[in-house]
Amino acid sequence: MHDAIRFTLNQIPRELPRETLPTQTLLDWLRAQGMTGTKEGCAEGDCGACTVVLEAADSARTPINACLCTLGQLHGRAIRTVEGLGPDHPIPRAMAAADATQCGFCTPGIVMSAWAQASEGGEAHEALAGNLCRCTGYRPILDAMASLAEEEAVPPALPQSSSASFGGFHLPASLAEALALRAALPAAWLLMGGTDLGLRFAEHREHPAEVICLLSVTEMQGITRSATGLSIGAAAPYAELLAACRADVDFAPLAPYLARLGSRQIRGLGTVAGNLGTASPIGDALPILLALDAEVELAAPRAIRRLKVEDFITGYRRNALQPDELILAIHLPRPPAGALLAAEKLSRRHDQDISAVSLVACLSLRDGVVQDARLAFGGMAARAERAPAAEAALKGRTLDDAAMRAAGAALHFTPMSDARASAEYRLEAARGLLRRVALRHTHPHLAAEVHA
Repeated sequence: MHDAIRFTLNQIPRELPRETLPTQTLLDWLRAQGMTGTKEGCAEGDCGACTVVLEAADSARTPINACLCTLGQLHGRAIRTVEGLGPDHPIPRAMAAADATQCGFCTPGIVMSAWAQASEGGEAHEALAGNLCRCTGYRPILDAMASLAEEEAVPPALPQSSSASFGGFHLPASLAEALALRAALPAAWLLMGGTDLGLRFAEHREHPAEVICLLSVTEMQGITRSATGLSIGAAAPYAELLAACRADVDFAPLAPYLARLGSRQIRGLGTVAGNLGTASPIGDALPILLALDAEVELAAPRAIRRLKVEDFITGYRRNALQPDELILAIHLPRPPAGALLAAEKLSRRHDQDISAVSLVACLSLRDGVVQDARLAFGGMAARAERAPAAEAALKGRTLDDAAMRAAGAALHFTPMSDARASAEYRLEAARGLLRRVALRHTHPHLAAEVHA
């Protein structure tokens, strides 16, 4: 079967020639079609110059990085570029009126981020966290966004979509189809949102013979909330997890941390399952999973099994996934009643930057005394890991700065040194994050950071 890639572009149905390379990035394809409003800046999802917007059937608008999204991933979807708004749209007019553009290179991406925000609201700084402006500065851009009225979103016309195959690019619609493909093509790349794997398409120009894209698998969709926790479908993007945490008092402490995971563009495509599958030592989602003792649900043709995330990650970018298995869901338990749940991250930039060090702590307290502790760190070893000696040092102690200093002294990591931080800095920073957790608990009104 070799189908044609079909999607809606700027409200016009498009069907691409069957010889189109499905692993070509949307950015490269748009510019080859003469739609050069979408710019190429970094080609790694960092600058936002390539921002376009996915339009969903429920009228939701999701900004994404066109440099990381392949054409195959767009099958059955609707996309809007800056050309689809036009120069007379209120947003570019507001940008011009506020003197919010200078060289103009970043402006189309900022316009698209603002257009996505205009339908869903939210904080302007968060909406722009994935858009880098080097010359104008953000004040006039924020002034322009503040002048905009909320815009009613209209549902797009979506092409009919089912399972499809474009040469070696496969889009199964059901778990059974996905598992059959996995069994038949064990060497195929497994693709979700592509915010990590997409760099191999965008920067390294790799085009594997076979790709299995799991974004459309019905059984992998959505997040289910229950009395025991959250069940996160493998295809659910970070944006859904952030919304679920903001709406649930038990998980609300994770929301500020998740809001710093990439940008809206990254969170619109990237998935927790993808983060888990790559097993990066600096994956921001992994300390959350370890601190809450999450389980990963793995599907194979004959059976479904569950594995503790702690056992699933086996080393640097290595996991326990078998050749015939797929990640189906991740089960995130609620913290124990009355527990302190805290998440901290240090990076060179506050927004949209990879962690130098991250910490998620889940501490069970009784009358201020630590009964049980789970401390999970990212950026401190070849894999995200817990710190059992530090956990033991906390048990039975009153949660205060002295207790956290003792826990810090018990850290036995030997971190790496790289461009983001030295090993010595990482160790001291990890100890500082432990103290920050205690200070936030004992002095809730103390400013732990200063923001613009």
